[in-house]
Amino acid sequence: MLNQSGTKDQPTRDLPAIDAATSAAIRAQERLHHAYLLGLQLMVSTRLGPAVTGDWMFRLFRRQHLQKFLSSFDKLGLTGLPHAVACARYHVLSNDIGGVAVEYMEESDRKAWVRFRYPRWMYHGPTICGVPVEASRGFLRGWYAHNGVSLGNPRLGFVCVSEDMTGEFGFCGYFREFDHDLSEDERLQFARDELPPAFDPARQPAPPSAQWPAERLQKAARNYAIEYVRNGVCELARVVGEDTARTHAGLAARLIGMQYCREIGDLVGAQDGGADRAADLLARMALGMGDHAEVAPGASPVRAVVEQTGSRIVHGLDAADAALLFDCWKELWVGAVRAHAAMLDLSVEIVDAQTPRLRWTIAAR
Repeated sequence: MLNQSGTKDQPTRDLPAIDAATSAAIRAQERLHHAYLLGLQLMVSTRLGPAVTGDWMFRLFRRQHLQKFLSSFDKLGLTGLPHAVACARYHVLSNDIGGVAVEYMEESDRKAWVRFRYPRWMYHGPTICGVPVEASRGFLRGWYAHNGVSLGNPRLGFVCVSEDMTGEFGFCGYFREFDHDLSEDERLQFARDELPPAFDPARQPAPPSAQWPAERLQKAARNYAIEYVRNGVCELARVVGEDTARTHAGLAARLIGMQYCREIGDLVGAQDGGADRAADLLARMALGMGDHAEVAPGASPVRAVVEQTGSRIVHGLDAADAALLFDCWKELWVGAVRAHAAMLDLSVEIVDAQTPRLRWTIAAR
């Protein structure tokens, strides 16, 4: 049976209902990791420069592309469509699932447009003023210019007509199947004098509803932000080396943890105060990652311990990437703890690397 997007609704297993506490924690984790991505972009842009930013974005988006692009075709109902149409619909659907607004305009089987609408998720708020145009060029080369390669279609390219940082009308362009095979340099082209056709909401693709109930969409929005953080920190190390990546990604995490402590605390119902309340925040937030955490007995305003089982943030990564990412990511929680009213420090011990089991200790300074 076809839904309004022209894709097939497929049966899906029933997902357990999410209770209110877990739903709030998922939203808080989405918000925190999105902010971490934004902060890391600004950290790299201002302290390491535009060239590094562009190279980093290229590597980040190429990694995301190789992980996600072809593997998502069937679940998004795109298999068998003309390649230009499938690529444009892919970017509309995958971004929609992540909570990002993208419009779709199909001219023909060989030419289909995408236009990202404001506010831009990737450069939310004032972040857009601090990220250089090299970031845009990096993700265009890393993902959009590689679609034809991944699909085995040497005639498929992407034409960009507007970018974010240049103050035009936002990121916009079209996938086009040309009449000839494209060289590597031709897979990404620019045409500043072109404008997209009028947007028709009736032709806008939507995710297959049977496969994407509200609970799954909420988790997908969280995962969307988390995957950018996971891949972003790992690929930054390939550009600037592990030590420099750890320094900047760790500092960005700590600053974001401090800056967003009250916001995420309000979302999950945690209160400001001493070590016991900071521990309560960590335990509540763990729900939003699908990890299990409990505050150990005996918590007090001057000392508290949180026992955690599971660590979604490093799941599936090789040992080196997992170690680097965890070193940086834990600084989110160091920052959140230090933002409490009491003067607190946070340390973490890996009790069992296989399970994994973690022990977070919060103590007054």
